[in-house]
Amino acid sequence: MTLIKSKLPTTGTTIFTRMSALAAQYDALNLSQGYPDFDPPQALLEAMSRAIKEGNNQYAPMAGLPALREQLAGQLALHRNVNCNPDTEITIVPGATEGIYCSIMASVHSGDEVIVLDPCYDSYAPAIHMAGGRAIHVALQGDSFAPDWAAIEAALSPRSRMIVINSPHNPTGTTWSEADLQTLEKLAQQHNLLVCSDEVYEHLVYDGQQHHSVLQRPGLRERAFAHFSFGKTFSVTGWKTGYCVAPPALTAELRKVHQFVAFVAVTPVQQAIADFLTSDPGYPATLADTYQRRRDLFCHALEPSRFTLRPSQGTYFQLLDYSAISDLPDRQLSEEWTRSPGIASIPVSVFYQRAPRQGLLRFCFAKRDEVLLEAAEMLCKI
Repeated sequence: MTLIKSKLPTTGTTIFTRMSALAAQYDALNLSQGYPDFDPPQALLEAMSRAIKEGNNQYAPMAGLPALREQLAGQLALHRNVNCNPDTEITIVPGATEGIYCSIMASVHSGDEVIVLDPCYDSYAPAIHMAGGRAIHVALQGDSFAPDWAAIEAALSPRSRMIVINSPHNPTGTTWSEADLQTLEKLAQQHNLLVCSDEVYEHLVYDGQQHHSVLQRPGLRERAFAHFSFGKTFSVTGWKTGYCVAPPALTAELRKVHQFVAFVAVTPVQQAIADFLTSDPGYPATLADTYQRRRDLFCHALEPSRFTLRPSQGTYFQLLDYSAISDLPDRQLSEEWTRSPGIASIPVSVFYQRAPRQGLLRFCFAKRDEVLLEAAEMLCKI
């Protein structure tokens, strides 16, 4: 007897869960799931301890602690030169994934179409489907993974409601240029599109480049939900806390959904981050140099290998092209290499609706130096 008809009949356990489980089973180095294996700032841990001990353990306001929202308004002014009302434009959420889900559920109605750009993070399309919409997949360009604006415009229709973008980009490590955002701004205005912008790796941009946010373009600012992650910025992915910035009308609709999905984010986490940012507002600006050093260490150690790579422009992920080594599909190869020699990665094909023929694996370099060097040594022997 069938008791329930699945709303996500083609969706199973995420690739991140499967590869981490396989890594644990074979005691492999886990460079698959994206989380740091080193401690967050000591001052943040101490702030968290104080927040708990001082009684910040009950519900926060639904939109988030005022002290944290005020700090975030200051961060946006400091790092993006963006003015934002903390009361009507910033919402603290239990992870950027929840914020993205709520923005889609608040905006997309039955029959609406939403453009997603492949390879894309795996939470976007399921949220669109559950909202009753249809995800329209448009592939990024070839090896550059730049947006294909001609293809994006060709995919638009009278039913197009939203476009979901992601920069710095997971899984490819590419970033959008200012010219890309200018083109998006023009397209969104012409077609009256909402924009859902995943910017969780905003502070992890390398080689002297800058992150370009939708919040910095007036024509996008008025129609965009921008999503950010404390887990990525402060190396505390397990704290599952982030925030969404949107104009008042969009924020009001997002909060209507948020209050019935999670209602609030975790109170002591919010208080701890507010306290930490009060004492060290410049900390996020230090991240790029720290992670670029890890990227460069990993890439340099791979120079003797048979892999081809282009150093990541952003995020803490590095793609390796194995096409000179094997003709096997990336998913099969990632599982084989997890078993032996014992290093776990993520196959890039899983982020596509229709994956092209390419041999790419994603490795996380948010790891201790010794782990990165051990991983590179394994890969150089393949």
